[in-house]
Amino acid sequence: MDLDVFVSAHRAEWDRLDALLRRQRKLRGAEVDELVSLYQRTATHLSVIQSSAPDPQLTGRLSQLVARARSAVTGTRRASWRDVTRFFTHGFPAAVYRTRRWWGPTALISTAVAIALGWWIGTHPDVQATIAAPDELRELTRPGGQYETYYSSHPAASFAAQVWTNNAWAAAQCLILGVFFGLPVLWILFQNMLNLGVGFGLMSSAGRLDTFLGLVLPHGLLELTAVFVAAGIGLRLGWTVIDPGPRTRRIALAEEGRAALGVAIGLALVLFISGAIEGFVTPSGLPTWARITIGIAAELAFLTYVYVVGGRAARTGETGDLEAAERSAAVPTAA
Repeated sequence: MDLDVFVSAHRAEWDRLDALLRRQRKLRGAEVDELVSLYQRTATHLSVIQSSAPDPQLTGRLSQLVARARSAVTGTRRASWRDVTRFFTHGFPAAVYRTRRWWGPTALISTAVAIALGWWIGTHPDVQATIAAPDELRELTRPGGQYETYYSSHPAASFAAQVWTNNAWAAAQCLILGVFFGLPVLWILFQNMLNLGVGFGLMSSAGRLDTFLGLVLPHGLLELTAVFVAAGIGLRLGWTVIDPGPRTRRIALAEEGRAALGVAIGLALVLFISGAIEGFVTPSGLPTWARITIGIAAELAFLTYVYVVGGRAARTGETGDLEAAERSAAVPTAA
């Protein structure tokens, strides 16, 4: 395509659209119809230029023009409580449900890795010696040692807030960094599983595995599930870079990225709940069976929410992306 000829042929339409958008007075009926028609044509022109003869300066100008026109045509929209309700009953659970084939295997493999690391550390004293000195290891694992006092070392509210912040940041990193082919996500996962494996191995070697599980399971089930969901979706985002499927890579990344952002918001609430359990339930005086029961109940509630509510929403076509009216205009172009 000859870009100069194309610009000369359509410059007048773009200038006219710009002039209509700059009008201070209210447009008349005929002018509104003209604005809508010019907006549609300019969106098509932008799509043609992007696919056939990309020019950064021209693309930037037309992108701004199309965005302004779209805002004028569709009007501004304010978020409402209806949007919040729809997000938690449709968007978030559907996005998690439809990516279950990514985070499900991620959870299974990661758990297996953590158990293997724990077994290796727990059965090899020479490996334990590289972690800390014998006296330090005894201080960590003894009754009333650092592993136990860790959960009650700070006021419950501030500890829960700190845990929530750290875990939410880890989940956000998985979702954000997934675009780099998923490689940073694998590293973040390994670090988390290594930390879990170290605690598992050291406490089991001291004959206190039951105590360790009693401290980790109440909050850890829900917390790790949230991390696995974030990691799975991050890996899916990385795979989208490699294989976008029938969509263009730009459109695929935009759709999956918006859904991942929504999941990050939803997981922040999930991690807030697990942080509250870790801050108030884990160090509480409740018997171990009661604390573990609370953790299992929270985990089952989340999985039921995802598979029942999310599955129903996904079957209606919900993907977790923005509604069609809120997305950027995508105009098909002729071959």
